Amino acid sequence: MFIYRILSTILFLLILPFYAVVRALKGKFLPGWKEKLGKFEAPDLGNKVIMYHGVSVGEVIALENLIKKTKETFPDYKIVVTTGTKTGQEIAHKKYDEIADFITYFPFDVTVCVEIFLKKIKPTVVLIAETELWPTFAAYCKMRNIPLFVINGRISDSTFKTYKLLKGFFAELFKNYTKILTQSEEDKEKFITIGAPAEKTFVMKNLKFDIKRIDSNIEIGKGSNRIIIAGSTHKGEDEIVLDAFTKLKKQFNDIKLLLAPRHLTRVGNVKDLVAKTGLNYGFRSKQDNFTNNDIIILDTLGELSRMYQICDFAFIGGSFNKTGGHNPLEAVVYNKPAISGPSIHNFRDIYWILSRSKAGKVVKTPKELTDYMCKLLSDKEFYAQSCEDCKTVFNSQQGALEFVIEELKTFLN
Repeated sequence: MFIYRILSTILFLLILPFYAVVRALKGKFLPGWKEKLGKFEAPDLGNKVIMYHGVSVGEVIALENLIKKTKETFPDYKIVVTTGTKTGQEIAHKKYDEIADFITYFPFDVTVCVEIFLKKIKPTVVLIAETELWPTFAAYCKMRNIPLFVINGRISDSTFKTYKLLKGFFAELFKNYTKILTQSEEDKEKFITIGAPAEKTFVMKNLKFDIKRIDSNIEIGKGSNRIIIAGSTHKGEDEIVLDAFTKLKKQFNDIKLLLAPRHLTRVGNVKDLVAKTGLNYGFRSKQDNFTNNDIIILDTLGELSRMYQICDFAFIGGSFNKTGGHNPLEAVVYNKPAISGPSIHNFRDIYWILSRSKAGKVVKTPKELTDYMCKLLSDKEFYAQSCEDCKTVFNSQQGALEFVIEELKTFLN
């Protein structure tokens, strides 16, 4: 680890001037580069600070309920949230500006940057989501007696193959960690295989599954009809969904569609696309229902998550473009199967869990989407098993949030 710190610092000092010149000429710098160097003004946080780090969007979102629970459980402690990317920083500010006491970027993993960061933040404990392993930062936490946790830890199959070749390096690195808390037994074994001490590595399950149902009465005229929800759709996806629905409607007359564009500014365009189908349609804002309409456009704010309780299955948008998908668990929590297009990088770990059963499906093409919807509608046994798998998966993953809170209590109380 000492050699790593020396070499990384030398390499950083060599690259930094070259990078600065190139970026200055192009007029564009790496987002957060000043903060990562330690050039930021931090408020006086005192000596009771809990720090959470999520590198990007998926990790930051996964930490939401845990951070809220931490604030509630440890009101005397300040909360600091760090990210590694611009998009992660944007999401952190959107979600935590009213909760966290300070939000900034994680430092470059070189001695001078880490020293400045820790001097300013002075964390009591640090919790890093998933697989952000920074040797210099870990070494300085150890030297300063700062408990350092990996939480919601996971290692993908492709990454695992590479990490196994560096087992000696990781074995030394993990000596600086207090505990490694993983999403599954499989992830636990992966961490141990690459050098994590077995006595410090435990399964906590997956934070992303600690969401709650919003059970409420929704008057929308479902009756005996089967409802498909297309949630959080983006430009280009409404056409895909409507094409699939109109084809399936010819075979299954009892199906209805609740179409929920991600951004309400697109409602006018979505209306034009729906009108072209020739099917009857209405708007949620007008209290229209499925008694006289085949399609309802959800044009109200804040209702989608509770609407999933009325559907039979759902397509999750943001997945047939480069958005990276949205959270399928909003549907699965109601025991409703979720389908997604191929772009799921924001929730890849969730889909990996769901797709090992029939709870979730990732399709590659619009045709595959139509075919899979058809199977859910036509094969009663397959559909029933898909719903049961949703329940089984959720039950198997619950409890991660409380697990971490209990761990914190042993260090903070």
